[in-house]
Amino acid sequence: MKSITINGSKRESVGKKSTKALRNAGQVPCVIYGGDTPMHFSAPELAFSKLVYTSKAHTVVVVLDSGEKLEAVLQDIQFHPVTDRILHIDFYQLFSDKAIAMNIPVNIIGQSIGVKMGGNLQKNQRKLRIKALPTNLPDFIEIDITDLKIGERVYLREILNDSYSFLQPESTVVCQIRRARAALVEATLEGEGEDSEEGTDTTEASTEATAEKPAE
Repeated sequence: MKSITINGSKRESVGKKSTKALRNAGQVPCVIYGGDTPMHFSAPELAFSKLVYTSKAHTVVVVLDSGEKLEAVLQDIQFHPVTDRILHIDFYQLFSDKAIAMNIPVNIIGQSIGVKMGGNLQKNQRKLRIKALPTNLPDFIEIDITDLKIGERVYLREILNDSYSFLQPESTVVCQIRRARAALVEATLEGEGEDSEEGTDTTEASTEATAEKPAE
């Protein structure tokens, strides 16, 4: 998995006043959990643009002014409800021998047979939560739908991998090819038309039989 470097400064004070002062100066207060004690630091808001405003998953190398380097992953982020500015970020420290849970984006490739026949691709899961050692974290989970026909689905159990485990049920539908709405409406109308014609034939046959029956 690709990594992004964040250069920050270790925070000595974590009170409300110092936090407000940091934000006013364009800095984002952050904390890294997972170690012996939480590590508080701050970094310029622009430093997080490639990490926050993307659909891709990344690990982070936090380089502090004290010389420390910590590898981590984004755990939680808080935005201002009005301005959408970043208010606070939580990270979780990575260790080479300790598995980590993380949401990984799904990358679908190929043009399915079903789509070529007029079906629609439905992406049920755009991200999947996995658990793996840091060295086994993938950039994305790739699914080839070339052979997928209309009405067929890709289940989580079909894309299991030895390098990581999924934290969702194996029966989870990741994506599927559905018949286009217009085709469904057309099929419904055709079905109703056939039922109507069959009903007319039966009525006519009944009328003819009644007409041929001699009066008593």
